[in-house]
Amino acid sequence: MAIEAGSLHGFTTSSFTHGGKTRDVFRGGSGPGVVVIHELPGITPKVAEFGRRVIDAGFTVAMPSLVGTPGKEMSLPYVAQSTTSVCISREFSTWAVNRTSPIIEWLRALARDLDAQTGGKGVGAIGMCFSGGFALAMAVDDEMIAPVCSQPSLPFPVGRARARDIGLSPSDLERVRERAAAGQCVIGLRFTHDRAVPEVRFQRLRDELGDRFIAIEIDSSPGNPHGNPKLAHSVLTEHLVDEAGHPTGEAMTRVIAFLQEQLISR
Repeated sequence: MAIEAGSLHGFTTSSFTHGGKTRDVFRGGSGPGVVVIHELPGITPKVAEFGRRVIDAGFTVAMPSLVGTPGKEMSLPYVAQSTTSVCISREFSTWAVNRTSPIIEWLRALARDLDAQTGGKGVGAIGMCFSGGFALAMAVDDEMIAPVCSQPSLPFPVGRARARDIGLSPSDLERVRERAAAGQCVIGLRFTHDRAVPEVRFQRLRDELGDRFIAIEIDSSPGNPHGNPKLAHSVLTEHLVDEAGHPTGEAMTRVIAFLQEQLISR
């Protein structure tokens, strides 16, 4: 795999194999484990910067590369290229409803391996964009105790059924419900006018998980007081405004606090 390494300082490159699939994984830090799953188009400099924030907060980060060129800058042609790769891959359920993406089995295995390496007390996962719902699907396993779903965009919300779908098979959904009933919390983040993450999808998560679903919804309506663009999508990376009092900065702080509450303080 090609790598543009300049923005990946602080990480070492390794590989992980499960089910006959081997992928590059960028690792760094110490402490409890967190799987950081990149958005489209790949591990951009902003995604790597977010990974370093998690490391600095006291965690071991494992950041797998699922698509794209690690370290490459965001651009519209690059997004289009990576989106096409995701759409034609059988590993990602981009259109099907009531289905868990096949890639999840590999990610669950990576999380279990990270858990074993970092003490076996549980790990977290943060998905973004096309991978946003992956953290929820990984919460089937007991080891996953801090799932964060940032702008979960799959399946692509074309039509009412897909707009409400949360990317889980019926059996996986039942297991996630059971864990929520037993006290497991899940954080979800979205901009209010993000067409890729419609409000009905978050409402479905509320319906399924009750008050164990912690929704962080950031105003991106026209003329909103914080100047968030109407097309804002990436809460923790491209559209993060790291300033005191800005809702995206507060969302970042809440995510880090959630990881610390679940993985360090308990």
